[in-house]
Amino acid sequence: MEAGAARTRTVLHADMDAFFVAVELLRRPELRGRPVVVGGTGERGVVAAASYEARVHGVFSAMPSVRAKRLCPHALFLRGDYQLYSETSAQVHEIFHAVTPLVEPIALDEAFLDVTAARRRLGSGGEIAAQVRAEVGERLGLACSVGVASTKLVAKLASEAAKPKVSPAGVRPGPGVVVVVPEDELAFLQGHPVQALWGVGPATLERLRRLGVSSVGDLAALPEASLVGALGQANGRHLHQLASGIDDRPVEPDRPLKSVGHEETFPSDLHTYEALERELVRLCDSVASRLRTAGLRGRTITVKLRFHDFRTITRASTVPHAVDTGPAILHAAAALLREVDVASGVRLLGVSASGLSTKAVEQLTLGIDEVDDDGAWQDASAAIDAIRRKFGAEAIAPASLAGPGGVRVARRGAQQWGPDSASEDPGGQKPT
Repeated sequence: MEAGAARTRTVLHADMDAFFVAVELLRRPELRGRPVVVGGTGERGVVAAASYEARVHGVFSAMPSVRAKRLCPHALFLRGDYQLYSETSAQVHEIFHAVTPLVEPIALDEAFLDVTAARRRLGSGGEIAAQVRAEVGERLGLACSVGVASTKLVAKLASEAAKPKVSPAGVRPGPGVVVVVPEDELAFLQGHPVQALWGVGPATLERLRRLGVSSVGDLAALPEASLVGALGQANGRHLHQLASGIDDRPVEPDRPLKSVGHEETFPSDLHTYEALERELVRLCDSVASRLRTAGLRGRTITVKLRFHDFRTITRASTVPHAVDTGPAILHAAAALLREVDVASGVRLLGVSASGLSTKAVEQLTLGIDEVDDDGAWQDASAAIDAIRRKFGAEAIAPASLAGPGGVRVARRGAQQWGPDSASEDPGGQKPT
């Protein structure tokens, strides 16, 4: 290996192929080769993943489920199982961590790996990528596509190039691994459409098109000053550097959490504070439980509402001391909710905690004469956590969540892709 090559960073971007569908096919192998869609199955659901056979008909992730059903009415629609996908994702990441400790999870189905230090032991970047892909296939029966480059941006674009391709004629297998060597990276990058760059959303894309920019190469040819004038200092410089192949961002295996939240879309709009506050209890209980599991507390509580017309607002407040119990979070969130007129109908409600700190840090910031308003619930919350660990999440919950059908708790990911139907209205109101 040449000295220059030894100094070059090697980054892998591993992206599972139709991950949620692929996991479902492990337990439903008779569905292989058929159009399968995973996600929310109700009127307000969205597609989490589509098999390549469904993609031939124009079905893609994040598409409303009702539209997907119109495009591919003969597809089999399966309700998403977030817990199963999380467990399988953990197994995938075990394989990644066996290669390198420098693994940066991006989502359940993708991650960056810095394998620079592993090359002497395992071979070139392409060889390591092939080993990772083979191990995932042999151990888990799943497929992934892997891109290899010296930067995160190019590695991600390379993994997209490695994936299967769909067209009206059908599905064409991808190469599985695409390696872009350093001397070819700029040409590879600049041949992509400009929206392939991180930071180019619809508004930025429209501004760039007015400047005559359609490809990354077009963007790189523009003077940086022109981009700064059109997009602002930060975004203009950022995009000019990316288009020039400058991407020094490291693979970060231990990125700290910035917030913990939970939001849900309702099968039918809720129009009263009473109905919404009952849902707020569930959401705050879930956020508090996740905070305690992570050993964190939150200082800023944010409430998110999306109305019947898709208008979305947020309201936030900062509490005197960071909190991690359901009642303390609910106290702040309910006050924020009451500031908003909800009569027109709310389709989505969310709660999050940010300004996070560890419990140990928070204890050190409290003076001996100060009173922790959350303290009265600390022992009770510890008991709740112990009961749930032993008997399950529904073993204990706030009394307002109990009803004839049992206890309703907010499970992480349970509504990741929208409600399944309006048959059970969460607010106790008839569907409108």
